[in-house]
Amino acid sequence: MSVAETETVKQNLYEGMFLVDSAQFANDPEATAAAIMAILERAGATVVAHRPWQDGKLAYEIEGRRKGLHYVVCFRMPGDGVNVVTRQSQLSEIVLRQIVIRHTPELFNAMVDVLNGVAEATAAIPDGIVLGPDGGSF
Repeated sequence: MSVAETETVKQNLYEGMFLVDSAQFANDPEATAAAIMAILERAGATVVAHRPWQDGKLAYEIEGRRKGLHYVVCFRMPGDGVNVVTRQSQLSEIVLRQIVIRHTPELFNAMVDVLNGVAEATAAIPDGIVLGPDGGSF
């Protein structure tokens, strides 16, 4: 393949939940968000929406921290980028834990609408999605 030729790579739709230290986020939210965006950029992701989600006491201590903030990001990325996100998150001093979930287009669009404040969380969830007692899907 020549340099001028490009290969089209399928972009999957993902939601990433990154757990970060609450105190660190409170002191410098822009730097914390930038560190998460840098991890996703290294993996070839295109961020569609992001925001802090939930801040509170952790169920158990993680790396000496008792409070954490969940930062949610919706993004497009090739499938092989998931391993890069996982590895970069493990190497990061900012991210304590992370999870990446692949979404259907309907659920992805609903999540983006909620993150952007376009729709309420319950109104944006497509039919057939079952919500747990805390509002999260099973």
